[in-house]
Amino acid sequence: MKMNSELRMSDHLASLRETPIHISGQIQPHGIILVLEEPELKILQVSSNISSLFGIYPADLLMTNLEELLDPFQISQIKAGLLEENLDFINPTKIWARTKGDDYVVFDGIFHRNGEGFLILELEPAIAQENIPFLSFYHLARASINHIETTANLRDYCQIIVREVRKVTGFDRVMLYKFHEDGHGSVIAEDKLENLEPYLGLHYPESDIPKPARQLFVENLIRLIPDTNAEPIEIIPLKNPLNQKSLDLTKSILRSAYSCHIEYLHNMGVGASLTISLIKEGKLWGLIACHHQTPKYVSYELRKACEFLGRVIFTEISDKEETEDYGYQMQLKDIQSRLVEYMSQSDSFIDGLVKEKPNILDLTSAQGAAIFFGGQYTLIGQTPEEEDLNFLVQWLQKNVNEEIFYTDSLPQFYPDAERYKNVSSGLLAIPISKRNYVLWFRPEVIQTVNWGGDPNNAFEVNKSQGNLRLCPRKSFELWKQTVSCTSLKWQHVEIKAALELRKAIVNIVLRQADELAQLAHDLERSNAELKKFAYVASHDLQEPLNQVANYVQLLEMRYQNELDEDATEFINYAVDGVSLMQTLIDDVLAYSKVDMQAIAFQAIEVKGALDRALSNLRQRIRESEATITHDQLPVVMADDTQLMQLFQNLIGNAIKFRSHEPPKIHVAASRLEDEWLFSITDNGIGIDPQFSDRIFVIFQRLHTRDEYHGTGMGLAICKKIVECHRGRIWVESQLGKGATFYFTIPIGGRERERRNGRNVQNNLFGRR
Repeated sequence: MKMNSELRMSDHLASLRETPIHISGQIQPHGIILVLEEPELKILQVSSNISSLFGIYPADLLMTNLEELLDPFQISQIKAGLLEENLDFINPTKIWARTKGDDYVVFDGIFHRNGEGFLILELEPAIAQENIPFLSFYHLARASINHIETTANLRDYCQIIVREVRKVTGFDRVMLYKFHEDGHGSVIAEDKLENLEPYLGLHYPESDIPKPARQLFVENLIRLIPDTNAEPIEIIPLKNPLNQKSLDLTKSILRSAYSCHIEYLHNMGVGASLTISLIKEGKLWGLIACHHQTPKYVSYELRKACEFLGRVIFTEISDKEETEDYGYQMQLKDIQSRLVEYMSQSDSFIDGLVKEKPNILDLTSAQGAAIFFGGQYTLIGQTPEEEDLNFLVQWLQKNVNEEIFYTDSLPQFYPDAERYKNVSSGLLAIPISKRNYVLWFRPEVIQTVNWGGDPNNAFEVNKSQGNLRLCPRKSFELWKQTVSCTSLKWQHVEIKAALELRKAIVNIVLRQADELAQLAHDLERSNAELKKFAYVASHDLQEPLNQVANYVQLLEMRYQNELDEDATEFINYAVDGVSLMQTLIDDVLAYSKVDMQAIAFQAIEVKGALDRALSNLRQRIRESEATITHDQLPVVMADDTQLMQLFQNLIGNAIKFRSHEPPKIHVAASRLEDEWLFSITDNGIGIDPQFSDRIFVIFQRLHTRDEYHGTGMGLAICKKIVECHRGRIWVESQLGKGATFYFTIPIGGRERERRNGRNVQNNLFGRR
């Protein structure tokens, strides 16, 4: 019974930590919120404090239009602004409104649309009627960046950031808070009043900022709580009268803070807070947290300036993170290139990794390594016993699907590893194939972590009035923890070096596998014969088909007065069939010629190839009223004619499979690490994802010829052109939602041998 009770308590606590705090139905009292239905701007919900400022009861405003509050001139300006696709262009809008004392008050009006399509207007009293001048903000940002650019050390760099943000905002304390891989966070920089207790270097458990709060930080990049003691204001009615749902306040600037967070701030002695989110690759990297001991309001303009400053500064942080260990990175690249050379010259790639100097241990600064290949282990340095390794590899095969797995606390994931923690508290593993692995090991290092309060008591439970309520801890005093079963962390450059080695091993293994090489040779010879046959057969079919077409048409012309209606119809069928056959032969010829040409890639301006494709399609573009746009396009190493044909086929398809709306097609390009990624996006009928591979197969069609003409070879030709350029092509689409076709072209030339090796590798691992 006791165990069941504890389990129920654990479930309750988990549900409390996952509370949907974005639908609280309350806002902070320093502003007003209105939920509007477009296009009439009908008021569906309103905050209850509107009566204290405007002298109008909420009930009297509901289901009326916004014109009840604002004059027609402002309404027309607002409606014009709402036509913008991005509402940031009109935020903030200065709004003049008459209060109950017949005085006019100026508000900052901030608009956004929630996930259900309703327009939300939030009004904050404007402290200053003028915006922050652009040049003033430019000099502010430029001064901050100048300080930063002269700093080489990342820690000093972060310290400059918090100092500059505090100078701009005037808060008592500004911290740079970074999240770690396991979810907890630490203060890596701090600027504060001298009399405040320092938090620099302290760690905080993941529960201090639970998942719902972190998601809101991703959605809303800047968050102000000007008065932690303010009483929240209710939204009337609580549920939207049109859909009977609670209001989603994810993007709201006035959303009331969760009661547990307010208690947390009170326990820290905070009267006001401002938080700036730092996002890296779509994930929450960290926060710039500003705290003040007393209430403090920051205008919307200054908050947005801080948000922009945070983005600019964080770009520099990301660059610093990547380049701080540049020397070590270059050292590992040198080791990596020498290992590849050793493997290439050895009879076995394993000998090249373990018998030379430097060896595989030097690549990741590990104390032990194991190579499991062909059912055999090769060990170097300090490693677990082979019996233990067998169970570890089995666990990896069942539980890890990524190209790399790494942890500095293996016993946390794989409890059996605690028995040999002295040699393998840390593990970095790369699969060579489904059953073969390279493993690196690091021994246990006892560490001391400084926490801001006991992480084991990160929250309390208050059973007031028979209900469970989550309460934050009250103590943030230094709490030291001794951590065991952990190793030194694997650095980013070490992980990247291991991934690069994995690619090299796979390529070398494939090159040394005689059977696979012979298979590739036989396949290439067979393909060459098939291409030759297709070319000759298609070419030889053209002449008799032309004769059939000519004689059938001559028959119709000479005997048209003697033919009845059925005979004329039969002749038309014959002519149409010949025309279709000729189109099919032309496509087969085009397909067979793609890589029969002696391709010598040249530097090609992609825009030129695109322009020629559009010129060939100009009639279809005009008839369909298609709009085609493109980004700035690069210069690539390619075949000019094939690149033009690739764009012509893809854009032609987008026009052909259009919806009831005129086609809108956009061509974009972006540079990846070693290749260009191109995309062609349309607003057409879309493709069922289950057919995303089938459409690239020769002669495959998803529609009848009565619905859409064609031979079903256009995308097969596209696929062959892209593969001839050593790239990839794929589609992402949903029915009725348009489609985006992607293809890649490598940056610079590569040897044909490496190209063939990669194709065999992709087949081996089941990749496209």
